[in-house]
Amino acid sequence: MTADPGAPGLVAAVVVTYNRRELLDEALTALGAQTRVPDRIVVVDNASADGTAEMVRGRFPDADLLTLPRNVGGAGGFGAGMARALDGGAGLLWLLDDDTVPEPGALEALLAARERATADGEPPALVAGRVVWTDGRDHPMNTPRRKPGATAAESAIARAAGCVPIRSASFVSVLVDAEAVRARGLPVADYFLWNDDFEFTTRLLRGRRGVLCPDSVVVHKTREFGGADADPGDRFFYEVRNKIWLFTGSPGLAPPERVLYAGSTLRRWSRTFAASSDRTVLRRAMLRGLRKGLFTRPRPTAALLREVGVQVPSDGRDG
Repeated sequence: MTADPGAPGLVAAVVVTYNRRELLDEALTALGAQTRVPDRIVVVDNASADGTAEMVRGRFPDADLLTLPRNVGGAGGFGAGMARALDGGAGLLWLLDDDTVPEPGALEALLAARERATADGEPPALVAGRVVWTDGRDHPMNTPRRKPGATAAESAIARAAGCVPIRSASFVSVLVDAEAVRARGLPVADYFLWNDDFEFTTRLLRGRRGVLCPDSVVVHKTREFGGADADPGDRFFYEVRNKIWLFTGSPGLAPPERVLYAGSTLRRWSRTFAASSDRTVLRRAMLRGLRKGLFTRPRPTAALLREVGVQVPSDGRDG
């Protein structure tokens, strides 16, 4: 199932949800109102208990609903949804969280930017959209990282397309080339949450081009406006464990990049501790994360997905 790398092909939107029925309803309604509607919408329900599956079946009967028997987090959910879309022959995957509401021209702008940023028949491996909060401000939690040291040629191609070169992106709104996923693998499902999108997109983009398209806008309806250094409480465990897994085992970062991003991570952790109202919880979560990160490795994604009834396509690779 190989799509023409120079053409949009079949576009499958992949939305992962967990107990956010009303937000998901709004997100799926916005997908149906796109000026360029996705050819297929895959909704992955992470064992919600709020009637999400019933809402999707009743309100969006054309969506391909994948209900999982247990919550495998955002990482496992996107892995399952992408495997489903790849098995269906998708050429492009548009990845969105369930609290992401795309503006009407969001997908059309991503596709247009992808076409403009194609050089010598080679499209970018991914195109990310601009993410704003409910008041229109750029959302600091989901800002794609500009590519440090982008070549003059990369910068010129991106600039001509009205974009900027990036090194990573989030799952809030990113259009990914299916062939790149088949070559580099699915997200690492065992991350569960946090850093799964960073690991996946850096792995996809190592040695390849990615761009940010400011004309494609989505609203990320998080409860609060804030960045990644906000106090995460006990969930800090996932941040610590997954960052260690990433820096010690992922092929996404070159050695100099590991040093650069590790330094950035330590600075962010320091800010998190400084702003925390309960450092005891953070310290306990950090110690757990350090132990797990240093002394365990992520389980194979294909094996984890098989446990919830999802088969990784034979032409895809295990994240």
